[in-house]
Amino acid sequence: MRQEHFTMVRGGQIEIGQEVEITEFQTNMNFAYIIEPAVAMSGCYPARERIQSRKGVIKDISETLMGFDVIAEFEK
Repeated sequence: MRQEHFTMVRGGQIEIGQEVEITEFQTNMNFAYIIEPAVAMSGCYPARERIQSRKGVIKDISETLMGFDVIAEFEK
């Protein structure tokens, strides 16, 4: 299992335990991910660290000064 962090601006859009789908975007030499329907976004990952699964489960949501930190768990 692999856990990754996403940033969410508005709370209440997803819940802990919810299964979510992600979309991958390529930016120059990196990849970024969005939890659909566009509720949270990841940072940039180099090609060797790409997320292979397109579905994951929300494990934690915590409030920060900039919004919410979301932790999602993926198979690979």
